[in-house]
Amino acid sequence: MSLVAFNCNNDDDGASQPMGPDFSGTYAQQDQMGRPAVNTVFVSSGMKDAFNTTVPSNQGAAFQAMFQNNLEALSPAYANPGDTNALGLDSATFTGLLATDVLNVSLDGTTTFFDGTNVLTGRALADDVITVELLLIFGGEDFSENPGLSNDNVDANDKPFLTSFPYLASPW
Repeated sequence: MSLVAFNCNNDDDGASQPMGPDFSGTYAQQDQMGRPAVNTVFVSSGMKDAFNTTVPSNQGAAFQAMFQNNLEALSPAYANPGDTNALGLDSATFTGLLATDVLNVSLDGTTTFFDGTNVLTGRALADDVITVELLLIFGGEDFSENPGLSNDNVDANDKPFLTSFPYLASPW
């Protein structure tokens, strides 16, 4: 769900104050992305609108087969029957997980995309999400397969994150 709000009028005498967003119109969901790049990589171009407007609880049933076909076509790490990634997930199981595009959050444990022990228990700003995804797609059973495809070579943000809200680094 995205929300775009703006306010334009010719009443700039300060007499009226915005009362908050106006939700009286008709809105349509345009995009969703629980896990970065998953939608971009695994959803075929003709299915983007359908995927983006399908509620996550229905995405697995509707899109897992497409995800699996695209994964097997894309990654040599799943070329042979029985191939798995470092989590021990074969292509059907892995794409079943990915096709439900939500970011899970552990309420009582470590929050991380992957830290070597915990997997998909949330996401910290400094997590190297794209490299983790590349490793799970191309890295094979022990992250050693296809090394040229398994790392985006961006190991950290170019600026430090803030210690208070909104925590993101300034863009300039």
